[in-house]
Amino acid sequence: MIDDQTVNAFDTAAGCGARLRQAREAAGLTLEAVGQQLRMPVQVVKSLEAEQWDRLGAPVFVRGQLKSYARLLKVDLGDVLDQAHIGPVVPPQLVSHTHTPRARRIAESLGRRALYVGITAVLAVPVWFATRGHFDSASTTPNTASLDVIPAAVPVAGTAPADQAAPVVTPAPSTAPSAPYLASLTPVPRPTAAAPAPAGALNLQFKGDSWVDIVAPDGSTVEKALIKSGETRAFSPGQVARMVLGNASAVEVQQAGTIIDLSPYQRANVARFTVSSDGSVAPVSH
Repeated sequence: MIDDQTVNAFDTAAGCGARLRQAREAAGLTLEAVGQQLRMPVQVVKSLEAEQWDRLGAPVFVRGQLKSYARLLKVDLGDVLDQAHIGPVVPPQLVSHTHTPRARRIAESLGRRALYVGITAVLAVPVWFATRGHFDSASTTPNTASLDVIPAAVPVAGTAPADQAAPVVTPAPSTAPSAPYLASLTPVPRPTAAAPAPAGALNLQFKGDSWVDIVAPDGSTVEKALIKSGETRAFSPGQVARMVLGNASAVEVQQAGTIIDLSPYQRANVARFTVSSDGSVAPVSH
């Protein structure tokens, strides 16, 4: 290291770089040794001694490196540091990057809201359509009914025929309050066995309850009801044009004394077939 007397012997008129170089040479230090002690590259030490400030970066770094170099060699650069054309140390200006103009903030806010609305619509509309179809199907009455279930609006076979109208009874006027109607629990009597059918007729024997829909050639309904087990039906040729039998496995169909196999006309235990004018059976054409 250099003592104070040696430092005072340097030419005070020399610049910063010259004073540092003279002090280093007087101390017998090489550029590499100074670089190791200051932890600086050798090229930086050369640039300091040559006063090549433009190669050293910002003035604040140059001044710091000069002071470190002078502190190592115990050289006072106070009188020449201000005269060196290093440049003033300007404090960095802080620029706010968070400030956004009001119009831009409003536009970004509207854009985010529109995006949220679009995402909500994409997710909610399919769910709404799916649940709407489910509720609509649950609230509406189905148009078709199973032939194995007795409809509430169709009378059970064995009741009075439709063409025999019941006598109309006109009640006598009364000022007394009308009494509530009570449903009768008396069972409906079953009809007696049908008379023997003519030759070539179509005979139906029910071995179980079956829902039937029998249509005449003119399209009118011959019978549409739930037939109880044990009952029979007979139809002369030309009386029936089409039949639908629910629970077909429990119905035995005979034509001219021959049992007809319903399996070709049966699907899901429901048989559908047409009856020609001579009583023969054929599948329903689609």
